Amino acid sequence: MKSIKKIALIVVSVAGLAACASSPDKSDPYEGFNRVVYGFNSGLDRFLIKPIAQGYHYVTPSPVEAGVGNFFSNLGEIRNLANSGLQGKGNKTLLHTGRFLVNSTIGLLGFIDTAQYVGLEKTEGEDFGQTLGTWGVGSGPYLVLPFFGPSNFRDGIALPIDAYANPVSYVDHVPTRNTLYGTNIVDTRAQLLATEELLSGDRYIFIRDAYLQRRQFLINDGEVTDEFSGGLEEDKDF
Repeated sequence: MKSIKKIALIVVSVAGLAACASSPDKSDPYEGFNRVVYGFNSGLDRFLIKPIAQGYHYVTPSPVEAGVGNFFSNLGEIRNLANSGLQGKGNKTLLHTGRFLVNSTIGLLGFIDTAQYVGLEKTEGEDFGQTLGTWGVGSGPYLVLPFFGPSNFRDGIALPIDAYANPVSYVDHVPTRNTLYGTNIVDTRAQLLATEELLSGDRYIFIRDAYLQRRQFLINDGEVTDEFSGGLEEDKDF
């Protein structure tokens, strides 16, 4: 896992410093480079990750699969509460703390999302890339990272910080740690199997635009701008 992090950081640094031909889309000046990495990731997914995820989804009972997803989602609450605190979101910090405590105990280590039944609903989550965004750090150019997929300069730099907030990284037993990492990857991919039907046209552009819009939505806590009405604010959790 550490080697993957190093590769990602190297890619971000090289892409940020390289003088590449400009793209028609100002948010994606390194499109040529990104498409190459996208092709690599797509091949890895097509021939390795997706088949494993399909097999996992096929043989795993739905309640068990849901429980595994809940378990890793609960671990993610550590990252959520830390970044909510760094962003000064007191209510969300309390929410994520409460969810983690309730699900880690009554929810059997997070396998059951008990917190949602006591008014602690699951949110979109927070990461260090969002934290940097709320602090005024620009996103920089769109980047596709090997293994990690869609990102940008700011979010790429934030990846190692978020890794330190992942409890799995502190598991001393290497085989167990790698098994947890692998299970998380497969489970996450399995959850995305149904969404592939939404992809249309040029998949690279579709994924890029969806990622950029999604990140902006998360950083603004659901506040979106409409060019016709001048502005539209969606309901927020807090």
